[in-house]
Amino acid sequence: MAVDRTPVLKRCRSLGIDPIVMGINKESHRKPKRSRRQPSEYGTQLKEKQKAKFIYGVLEKQFHHYYDEALKIEGITGDNLMTLLESRLDNVVFRLGFARTRKEARQTVRHGHISVNGKKVNIPSYRVGEGDVIAVIPEYSELLPIKEAILASEGMAVPGWLEVDIPHLSGSVIRTPQRDDIDVDIDAQLIVELYSK
Repeated sequence: MAVDRTPVLKRCRSLGIDPIVMGINKESHRKPKRSRRQPSEYGTQLKEKQKAKFIYGVLEKQFHHYYDEALKIEGITGDNLMTLLESRLDNVVFRLGFARTRKEARQTVRHGHISVNGKKVNIPSYRVGEGDVIAVIPEYSELLPIKEAILASEGMAVPGWLEVDIPHLSGSVIRTPQRDDIDVDIDAQLIVELYSK
């Protein structure tokens, strides 16, 4: 399986992403190189797509699949794409505060520590829907990474489309996320323009 081994802070710097978005509370003190060249329209669109792929940890083939699916759904394609990405189980585990980063959330799901509606699910790309209950399986509730994530997420706001119950290490999807609920700085319209060429 393909793995991006580029250091996260370096990648954040090159794509202009605040490391906080990735769940990393660090700053890079290196100054980015400034290019005198104005980026082309294609370059701007490509950078936006790379940014979305990097934030959600999705590779090209899967990302293109999400785009094709977003096209079929009624409404604005860019907003649909963001909704599909945001509804991934690994992202929801991260948003609920059960993991410090999306990468850690992905691993938590892969290792079978998460259940959806009482059934163990180990597929990070599993799509959650309205009414779904996501929980840490009780036998894994004492794991150090999960405990550390809960402590780190104390005081952090959970998105309005989710509800969390920290004492029971569970959360539920109140409604489908809308574009306004997604605080990730991505211009999805640029991605749509890139793919529609």
